[in-house]
Formats: sequence, structure tokens, C-alpha cells
Amino acid sequence: MPDLVQYQHVGSVAIITINRPEKRNALSRALIAALSAAFERAADDPLARSVVLTGNGPAFCAGMDLDELRGTLPSATVSTPSPSGENLDESGMVWDDAQKLSALYERIYTLPKPTIAAVNGAAVAGGAGLLTVCDLAISVPTAKFGYPEVRRGLVAAMVMPHLLRHVGERTARLMLLTGAIFDAAFALQCGLINEVVETSKLLETAIGYCKQMAEGGPKAIATTKDLLRRCSRQALSIDDLAKASAEPRLTDECRGGLEAFFANKPLPWAEG
Repeated sequence: MPDLVQYQHVGSVAIITINRPEKRNALSRALIAALSAAFERAADDPLARSVVLTGNGPAFCAGMDLDELRGTLPSATVSTPSPSGENLDESGMVWDDAQKLSALYERIYTLPKPTIAAVNGAAVAGGAGLLTVCDLAISVPTAKFGYPEVRRGLVAAMVMPHLLRHVGERTARLMLLTGAIFDAAFALQCGLINEVVETSKLLETAIGYCKQMAEGGPKAIATTKDLLRRCSRQALSIDDLAKASAEPRLTDECRGGLEAFFANKPLPWAEG
């Protein structure tokens, strides 16, 4: 079985590639664990001065693996997860999943080395979250972006503070409340990404940014990143955000939204 995440060096750049193209690189539990391990490796890698995150296949990351989530939900009821993380019932598993994804976002965001998302295709929901926690993001012209969680009865809680930092509240409300999908031109205009480049130049451009940042002292870069994080004044803790993301997954609204999505039927709350 191929690795869910590939890790390689190009000079002083560690390239982390999401490798689940048959599922549009959707975030399964195994993939979240693999990405977490890859970023821990990058943090400790003496050869890596910076990190590029990209995807194999036509998508960067299609967000949460909704099929895996659907399999968790049928008998779920709200409860407190096991402190040990073992023998979790369905609801405990939902809490555990949210906490692990929240921890992954935090690991990427607080990495002392510069991170660049090289968006090779669709980056939606949790996939859009991945690019927002990177320091820079560049994209191919055909990429699509969006936060369609509300259309599934879900809430994009964990990525909300990161999105707000990049695009401001007015645009964040447009994206989060409509759940609409936007093109790369809009993403560039609103500040979600830094640049749009042709597919053939995506990694070349990302590595070029890495080379520029490698001219900064490693300690100076790490301190600058830490100060930027502290200046952001995030109002809620990562645990609060994980909880706000997990709770809607245990509702009848979410179950109805997922059933409609997989059956390609109208949403149960939609008009007409």
C-alpha cells in the first residue's frame, strides 16, 4: 500500500505530499495521523529549513472524509470522550477526531520553520483549512476553494480564526455562511492565497519562496513566526474550537445533510 503522505527533500526544502488521490486526498483518521507525523519530522529535520505542503492527483485536499464520518454517526449521542482515548464509542470517536485535526492545524501553524501550501487543485473545507495554517499559499489557476460545511450540517469552527486572519470578517462571512465554492482569482483577490501560477511552475515557485526565506536566520524566522502568532490574538483555544467542530457532527441535522449529500438529494432544510 502506498504511503498516505510522502516526504522528500529538495535542497533545504522538505516537501510533504498528501498521497490519497483516489479519495481526492480527503482527511481520513489515518491521513491526519500521517500528516501529523510528517510535520513533527519536519520540525526535527536538521536538513529542512522550510516545508512545502502539496497533494498528488487532481485535488489538494477535499476536506474531511465524509464517508468515514458517516460510518461513525448512526448511533452517536453526545457524551464525554474517554480520557485514555481507548474503547471510544461513536460520540467519543467524533470528539477524538476533532481534537486530532485541531492539533494538526496547530502543529502546522506553530511550526518554527516557514510553511508554504502549493495548492495543486481543489482545497475545500478541511483542505482549505490546511492552506490557511501555512505561512504562504500559492495555487494553480484551476483550483477551487470553499467552506461548504454548513451545507452538510457541519461547522467550520477549527479553521475560522485562520480564515479571518487572511480575508477579514466580511469575506469570511460570505464564504462560511454561503458554503459557496470560489475560484483561484477570487482567492487571490481576497487574500486567501498569495499567488496564482501555472501548474508546471507550482513547485518551482514554492521552492523559490523557500529559498528567499532561507536567507533569514533560522532563529529570527522562528521568533518572527512566534510573534505573528501572538499578535493574532486568537480568542478561543484549540480545544474550544475542536469542541465547536465536533458537536454539530452529533446532530440529526448533520446526519440529514450527509444522507442528502451521498444520495444526491435536496438538503432536508432547503427551500422548494
